[in-house]
Amino acid sequence: MNESNGLNLNRRRFLWTSSAVALVAAGGAPGLAWAGAAVGPERSYPRPQLKAPGERLSLDQGWRFHLGDIAFPKIRGHGWSYGNAKAGNAGGAASPEYDDSDWRELDLPHDWVVEGPFDKDENLSQGYRPRGKAWYRRALRLDPTDRGKHLSIEFGAIATHATVWFNGSVVAHNWSGYNALQIDITPFARYGDELNSIVVRVDADPMEGWWYEGGGIYRHVWLTKRAAVHIADDGVHADPRRDGEGRWTLPVVATLGNIGPKAEAVEVEAQLVDPWGKVVGAGRVAAEAPSLDQGEARLVLDVAAPRLWSVDDPALYTVRTRVWQAGKLVDEAITSTGFRTLRFDAAQGFFLNDRPLKIQGVCLHQDHAGVGVAVPDSLWDFRLRRIKAMGANAVRCAHNAPAPEMLEAADRLGVLILDENRNFNPSPDYMRQLEWLIRRDRNHPSIFLWSVFNEEPMQGTEAGYQMVRRMVAAVKRLDDSRPVTAAMNFGMFNPINVSQAVDVVGFNYQPDKYDRFHAEHPNLPLMSSEDTSAFMTRGEWFTDRARNILAENDEEPSSWGNTHRKAWEEIAKRPFVAGAFVWTGIDYRGEPTPFEWPSASSFFGAMDLCGFPKMAFFLHRAQWVKDRPLLDLAPHWTWPGREGQPIKVMALTNAEAVELRLNGRLISRQTVDPYVMPSWTVPYSPGRLEAIGYIGGRPVSKAIVETAGPPVALRLTPDRTVLAGDGADAAPITVEALDKAGRPVPTANLPVTFEIDNGRIIGLGNGDPNCHESEKGNARSLFNGLAQVIVQTDRGSTGVLRLRASAPGLKAAQTALSVQPGTRLAEPRTPPVSILSDWRLSPIVKVRPDASTKPADNDMNSWGWANPGALQDADSEGGFVLYRLTFTPRGTVRRAGGKLVFGRLTGPAEVYVDGVMVATKTDAAPGPLTAPLSAKEGERTVAVLMTALPGKPFGMGAAVIAEERD
Repeated sequence: MNESNGLNLNRRRFLWTSSAVALVAAGGAPGLAWAGAAVGPERSYPRPQLKAPGERLSLDQGWRFHLGDIAFPKIRGHGWSYGNAKAGNAGGAASPEYDDSDWRELDLPHDWVVEGPFDKDENLSQGYRPRGKAWYRRALRLDPTDRGKHLSIEFGAIATHATVWFNGSVVAHNWSGYNALQIDITPFARYGDELNSIVVRVDADPMEGWWYEGGGIYRHVWLTKRAAVHIADDGVHADPRRDGEGRWTLPVVATLGNIGPKAEAVEVEAQLVDPWGKVVGAGRVAAEAPSLDQGEARLVLDVAAPRLWSVDDPALYTVRTRVWQAGKLVDEAITSTGFRTLRFDAAQGFFLNDRPLKIQGVCLHQDHAGVGVAVPDSLWDFRLRRIKAMGANAVRCAHNAPAPEMLEAADRLGVLILDENRNFNPSPDYMRQLEWLIRRDRNHPSIFLWSVFNEEPMQGTEAGYQMVRRMVAAVKRLDDSRPVTAAMNFGMFNPINVSQAVDVVGFNYQPDKYDRFHAEHPNLPLMSSEDTSAFMTRGEWFTDRARNILAENDEEPSSWGNTHRKAWEEIAKRPFVAGAFVWTGIDYRGEPTPFEWPSASSFFGAMDLCGFPKMAFFLHRAQWVKDRPLLDLAPHWTWPGREGQPIKVMALTNAEAVELRLNGRLISRQTVDPYVMPSWTVPYSPGRLEAIGYIGGRPVSKAIVETAGPPVALRLTPDRTVLAGDGADAAPITVEALDKAGRPVPTANLPVTFEIDNGRIIGLGNGDPNCHESEKGNARSLFNGLAQVIVQTDRGSTGVLRLRASAPGLKAAQTALSVQPGTRLAEPRTPPVSILSDWRLSPIVKVRPDASTKPADNDMNSWGWANPGALQDADSEGGFVLYRLTFTPRGTVRRAGGKLVFGRLTGPAEVYVDGVMVATKTDAAPGPLTAPLSAKEGERTVAVLMTALPGKPFGMGAAVIAEERD
């Protein structure tokens, strides 16, 4: 915005590794502080590097994806009907043997909706993007050494409804796009070469919100391997407490699981590790882990004089919880925690660590330019740094459970979080979603409030009151250390309403009711849970509603809201109002109020969809930041064709007075009203507009904006200069056009194309709510001088990632990011092959049968079922036996032919394909056998005729695979 003392006063970048976050100094161009400067605590703490005996592996890589639904085949005949009703026998695209060879291969997280076109006939609230249905599939190989372990898969979130199959059995249904799915796959698992099949059908047509929700598996997927006796998912609760005498303790509750055949006696140990890696507390307690049930271990650690977590000094401790069985360490969980006190006072507002703290918050949805809701972890860090740079100290998650990576970033950076439930419903399915949210998030020191709903029509009724009572009770059973709120927009004066069931009353857009409510309920704490709702289009300073453009000068409030300046004045002048959450910190797709097509994203943000600041960013920064002098000027000073016309100029400052000069000529000096801010009407004359801020009569700050010339070159500014080559780390890069003097050109709207080496572009944006350009690919236009490219590393890459940008008639630009070895643990991609399982097995007969013999369709008893890997025992007489199976080969095999690979056949055997013998094995010893599979479309029948020698084992001792030829 200008070259003042803005965000580039303290430029830092965050370098990510799997076990630590290190701050690395980096330079930056003046006036580009908002392009990605990290702000936040001056102090950084080393994180202890702790290794647990179990494994948590990323399953993000190597998925197959099909956009659109695939109908299940119509079931015909008794045999098919019978088999369909059995475990492991899912049909169609859910079958382990389904051919997905022509599906697209991709890595997660993935949002397919952001890849699609804009469509005027689609829902404006969802950003005019089609949603629909889709399928995901992945093969998974489990090592034989994993037998006996507890195995689980966690889907961080799937938008919106989902069904999950594992090895052909339904293992989960999910009815919300925001909660995680934690699935115990242990009883279904196969090992070695007998691959496992994970299939997910996603239905993104149902809507849970009135904003962009995306579609797909848009958060991480994890495979966790633990010992038979283990700590359950989200099974550690470590919440520091301070008693009335000021003494600190850390109660630790560990929930134990046990898949073994009998109850096990164990010992549970907890260690507290301080921010510098020193163990400062420890305890140990005996416990029992019942078989196929859960047990609990409870202990309390005494903690002397802990360093307190705050928004200015986010000191994080680590709890290391260990399970010992017969003297052996069998499981370990690593949990972050922080010591702080929270208190809401009905007269004086909010207190953190017994010090008053006005909540300077923003509401935040979870989509970002270019990537939709599939937000890389490092982008959460970027977004929270942008919010903290604005002077905000809190975020309200609107209106759903956030990504866990966001909460981890909030813990590190010192951002308070209002964690909000999505569905207002105390019935069992929805109560489980609320309880999951509390269990997952209750250890985060950043979370200071739970919210059970937002703006529900029943809030002023007895039914609403009764619903909230039950939801609050559920929260308190799991976490009694934090207050509960609800975001109300009416009904708070009704005889029975939900304000009577919560700890803190949240008001949405009701400033005229603050005083009355406080007078009538002087003992009930109050805050503004949603505030402002004013419109701005970044880089636009004159409203043109015919073009869906709203000026950035804070003069366009919604009908139900206020300007940023007026809304904050109503909060700041009332000590009993604990603070506010501005709607919103960053723009989001959908809800393009006050417009419809072609607008596809919101206008509410203090920043645009890329995180580029609007005037509201600098306004709130001036109002909220107290520790250094600040001064910014708005707007820019490049107005060709408007010479002599009046331009409204605003100074956004925490100074006491501001002096404004144009080309050296004093215009005037004004006293600063911090709620209104100084403004002038200045006839436009090209040149230099300069402001000087004064405190106590002394100059303390300066801001300058200059008229830019035509663009002649591009510039690229990365948010970070060092990335991890783990295939997941990502960074936003700002794209600008410069004039010949090196000044950004704020009016540049021109196309730019990109080339990348040693990495990939995963998203593009420019913050224009009316832009319909693709967010994928290698081209994007600047909007009012800015665009953003999000780059991501390739797995296993090192060296230098280079991005080049070019535009017609301009000097090209490039930037280089160092790529260091990544340490993210991931399950290797498993090549998708056809695993031939679920064979029908004939009884042993004495007379050699015809290889084409098959059971009758209604015969479910004389022929059995057999999965490769288990041998059969012949009787004392022996004989002959048939294995029979039908399957459809994968597309590459159908078209070019392939082979059948029998990992281990025990006994003499003949292999027939479609009635023709293609391979033989004459000896009885266990051994492999390969048979050719000719090219052919459609279903194939495989029969294996085996000789069962008297009293000897026989059969398929290992997996059978249909694959491509060598």
